[in-house]
Amino acid sequence: MDGTEGKRWSDGVRPYLEKAPLAAFFLGVSSGFPYAMIGATLTSRLAQDGLDKKTITAFTLGFLVYNLKPLWAWMIDGVRLPVLGCLGQRVSWLVFAGLLTIAAIVNLAFVSPGTNLSGTIVAAILVGIAGATFDIVIDAYRIEQLKPYQLGVGSGMTQYGWRIGNVAAASLALVLAARIGWSGAYLACAVFALPAMLTGLLMGEPDRHREPTAKRATAEVIASIVGPFVEFFQRQGAIVILLFILIHKIGDTLGQIVLRLMLNDLGFSNDEIALYDVGVGFWAYLVGIFVGGALYARLGLKRAVLLSLVLMAVSNASFALLASAGHSNEGLAAAIGFENIASGIGGVTVIAYFSALCDLRFTAAQYALISAASSVVGRLLTATTAGGLVERFGYVDFYWMTTLVALPGVLLFWWMSRSGMIDRSIGSAGVEGEGDARDGTAP
Repeated sequence: MDGTEGKRWSDGVRPYLEKAPLAAFFLGVSSGFPYAMIGATLTSRLAQDGLDKKTITAFTLGFLVYNLKPLWAWMIDGVRLPVLGCLGQRVSWLVFAGLLTIAAIVNLAFVSPGTNLSGTIVAAILVGIAGATFDIVIDAYRIEQLKPYQLGVGSGMTQYGWRIGNVAAASLALVLAARIGWSGAYLACAVFALPAMLTGLLMGEPDRHREPTAKRATAEVIASIVGPFVEFFQRQGAIVILLFILIHKIGDTLGQIVLRLMLNDLGFSNDEIALYDVGVGFWAYLVGIFVGGALYARLGLKRAVLLSLVLMAVSNASFALLASAGHSNEGLAAAIGFENIASGIGGVTVIAYFSALCDLRFTAAQYALISAASSVVGRLLTATTAGGLVERFGYVDFYWMTTLVALPGVLLFWWMSRSGMIDRSIGSAGVEGEGDARDGTAP
């Protein structure tokens, strides 16, 4: 049972005003800004320095690092930092990763792409490594700071923070670069690392954090490397849960890959795309995030996630209808609005479920592994694959196909709920009372 009997809809909104979800917002702000520094911001800087497009695309290596973070996520669980370690395992790593990110941004600020291209590439990769490490710690701190009933709202607040931090940092960099140059702009944006660091220092070590149970340092490190895998695959139905993690967003990923191509082929102008895809889509996504958090708190994990999976599947059908209708601004606004609301709801509820899967002894490592697995199939679906399907079937049939492709994930989660597998799969992070006080207990 989800424990939602007798709850009012106001109960779904109230957690947004609680301390831990508000803290999750500031964590998200710091999580989003490094991505902006090596994303559109760096692309603009390189273009203004006269670099060709082929060279600029080489900087995607900085994003690739984010995909590899499970390789060192275990360190955040099992390695105690000297000196800073007195602040606690999570807070010390939060401060360290924040300082590491600031140092990487400062380094990127003082490298000149025009005269030292290889150094700029290395600097961008270092920002990726530091930012990914910051992400690992932030996710672990967020999960352990939130109570199970706050996971949905907390995930939503983190996404609000990520969006705001990402957009604010990118915008500030562009505005300042035109006035004081790119070096000064990057230095100013380094302050976006502070919200998460200050949150950790003010909130302190999460009550739900569990220290490794091994007595010796070497044993702790070994346990932190293999422990996350062993613990997860010992759970009943672990293979089925992993299958759901892998396939749940295939339809959505396929649909988004070719969306801009379809809009261009339907004759939408750049202004129309900017207004509806970027403008309407952005605000609809923010609405979806809020609704997703409220639904999770009101309906509980199983019903909220199942509803969001259905909505995300149906949202692909809306693009099939748009493709049938042709050039229609009203149709585009409706499809984009519905898709982004559904994505916002799904992002919150599914992330909350993945957070609840974690064991509090291995929060950093397990969430990094789960989040990486959740997107690995999507990354294998290249634009070439999706483009070939569009050329063969056309946009209308393609989007109906993506709707059907989304159904196995919906049906699998429904079966997992009905069979009780969802309840049995939840880790200690999703169990009320587990680790809510630092009482020295271990599972």
